[in-house]
Amino acid sequence: MPKKYDAVVIGTGQSGPSLAARLAKEGMKVAIIERKLFGGTCVNTGCIPTKTLVASARAAYVAGRGEEFGVITGGAHSMDMKRVKERKDGVVAKSNQGVEGWLKNLDNCTVYEGHGRFEDPHIIGVGEESLEADKIFINVGGRAFVPPFSNIKSVDYLTNSSMMELDFLPEHLVIIGGSYIGLEFGQIYRRFGSRVTIVERASRLIQQEDEDISEAVQEILEKEGIEIRLEAECIDATKDGDGVLVNLDCDRGARQVKASHLLLAVGRQPNTDDLGLEKAGIDVDKRGYIVVDDQLRTNVPGVWAVGDCNGKGAFTHTSYNDYEIVAANLLDDDPRRVSDRILAYALFIDPPLGRVGMTEAQVRKSGRKALLATRPMTRVSRAVEKGETQGFMKVLVDAETKEILGAAILGIGGDEIIHSILDVMYARAPYTVIQRAVHIHPTVTELIPTMLGDLKPLQ
Repeated sequence: MPKKYDAVVIGTGQSGPSLAARLAKEGMKVAIIERKLFGGTCVNTGCIPTKTLVASARAAYVAGRGEEFGVITGGAHSMDMKRVKERKDGVVAKSNQGVEGWLKNLDNCTVYEGHGRFEDPHIIGVGEESLEADKIFINVGGRAFVPPFSNIKSVDYLTNSSMMELDFLPEHLVIIGGSYIGLEFGQIYRRFGSRVTIVERASRLIQQEDEDISEAVQEILEKEGIEIRLEAECIDATKDGDGVLVNLDCDRGARQVKASHLLLAVGRQPNTDDLGLEKAGIDVDKRGYIVVDDQLRTNVPGVWAVGDCNGKGAFTHTSYNDYEIVAANLLDDDPRRVSDRILAYALFIDPPLGRVGMTEAQVRKSGRKALLATRPMTRVSRAVEKGETQGFMKVLVDAETKEILGAAILGIGGDEIIHSILDVMYARAPYTVIQRAVHIHPTVTELIPTMLGDLKPLQ
C-alpha cells in the first residue's frame, strides 16, 4: 500500500524546499524527493559555483591590470586551479549541505533520496516505496542539451555540470554556443589563462538581445583575446589524441579546430523524460516542458509544475517566484499569476549585463510609440574613476503612458543597478519618478535620471 501524504514535492531546486517548508508549516504531511544533489542546478552546477569562478577570474583580471592603477606586483601572476576549485567547492558545499540539513530537520516533512516517477496521477514511486498525495509539485529542473552528433559519445566533452570538476587549466577550450553559459565560461577560462574559441552558428552572439548589445559584448570578449567564430555550425567532434577535433560548417575561417577540451553550451532541456508523466496523463510541449496555466497548474487536477521544467523561466529567481505564486494562490487566498512577472535577468560576464522588460527590437515590432535614451559608460564618472568604461546603458519608455518598457545596462554594476529600473516598472510608475530622484554621487546609478532626461522618439 502507498504511504499517504498531503503533498509530495519532487526535486529540491529553488522552488521545492521552500514549498515543502511552507506546506509543512501549514500542518500538512509532506514528502520531498531528491535523486542526486540537494539544492538543484543553482546550488551545485549553476549560479553559485559559476559566480564563484567569475570572482576568481575577476581577481586574476584585476591582478593583471595592477600597473594601470600604480600597483607594482613584481611580475606576472599565475593560477592555482586546485585552489580555485577548492574555494568553489567550499562555497557550494555550504549551500548544498544547508538545503539538505534544513529539509531533513523540518517537522511534518520526510525526505526520500531516489528517483521519483509517477505510477498514476497521484502516486509517486521512489525506490521500493510508493507515495500517495492529493497534491503533487514537480520541481525537477533541467540539464544541458547534448546535440546528436554522430561521434559525440567518443569524445570527452564538457557541459556546465562537468566543468565544475575541473581542477586544471585547459590549454585550448572550444565552446559551442555563443549565449549566456558559453560566454560566461569563455571569459572565466580566458582570464585564468586558457586559449578560448567560441563557436556560434548565428550571425551574432546572444541572439535574444539587441544588435548593439551583441556587438558590445563581442568587443569586450575579443579585447580579452577570445576568438569568436560566427556563422559557424559545429557538425561533429572527434577524438584527436589527447584532445578533440571540432568540425565546422562555415563560409569563413578554418573548417576544423583542434582543441584540448570541448564545452557544449547550446541550451538546456527539462528533466521530464523519465518521470512517467504519461502514466499520469500530464501534458508536455514539443520540447518536453510541462504545460501549465497562469497559476502553474498542469492539466491534471492537484498537480503543479514549478521551476525550470515548466518552460516559464530558466532562472533561480523565476523558480523561487513560482513557489511564491503557488503558495499565494493555494494557501493565502492571494491570487498571483505568472503573467504578472516582468522578465529580468543578467549575463554575468565582466562587466555584466542587466536586462529587464522588452528589448528595442521587441518594442519596434510592437508598433507602439516609444522613447529611447542611451548613455555610454565612458560618460559615467564612477566607471571612469574605476577604469571600467566598457559598455553602455539604454532605456525604452512608452510615449503615451510614460511607463518604462525595458532597459539594458551593460557595464560595471549593471547586474545590480538594473533593479532600480525594475522596481519602478513593477510600481507601474512613470519614468519621471526615477528621473526626478536624487541619487548619490559618485555612482553609476546616478546617471539613470540623467539618461532619462535625454529621451528621444524611437526612430
